[in-house]
Amino acid sequence: MCDPFIRNHQYNFIKKQADSLLNAIRTNADSKVLASLRYFTETKLDELFPLATEGQKQMLNRISTLEKADDFQQYIKALEPYIIGFPQATEKQLLKLFPKNKKLKLPDLSTIDHRYVTYLSWMDIATNKLFMVYHANGQFIGIEGRATPTNKKSFCFVCNRYEELVLFSATSKIRPPKSSPDYYKTVGNYLCMNSADCNKNISDISALEKFIDSVNG
Repeated sequence: MCDPFIRNHQYNFIKKQADSLLNAIRTNADSKVLASLRYFTETKLDELFPLATEGQKQMLNRISTLEKADDFQQYIKALEPYIIGFPQATEKQLLKLFPKNKKLKLPDLSTIDHRYVTYLSWMDIATNKLFMVYHANGQFIGIEGRATPTNKKSFCFVCNRYEELVLFSATSKIRPPKSSPDYYKTVGNYLCMNSADCNKNISDISALEKFIDSVNG
């Protein structure tokens, strides 16, 4: 039995490190440079998994010994059984996150491979709303906001990749002390239009969690 311990964004991070190392090998990098990169890669994975067991560390750090493209492919493939899937929410749970949206249309959850999900997101074209679901501290967090197409490519604040974006604007639930009943604050940022691509690319969740905290408190 495999004991999953790798989250989707960590898996993506490992793949990026593998690509970088393989590229250095293919371009015949200086032996000292390559040795330094191998050490750097191993160090970064140790930092990414500070609570890893000795066996998990040994499995991860095999990356620093790989030489050929096939070796890297097999290494990445061997990690798949250790991925922690995004918790599978029921339709009832998702609807409960957005109680004001009585006719909310949900995505087809049966088509989603939860192993490769850091956050769930879908658009309601009729209302130009975007719905996002994240899981932290044992519970689901729902955020809804307006999605304004930008009709251009730029860098997504979540995955930091150059993609087609929407401006995602959500009303913050944080209210300053003694604020007026009419007070509200909108928090916005540029997010991948295609959440599946974003989930494939995200390798650091700090920007996403900072955004969620700025909306939910």
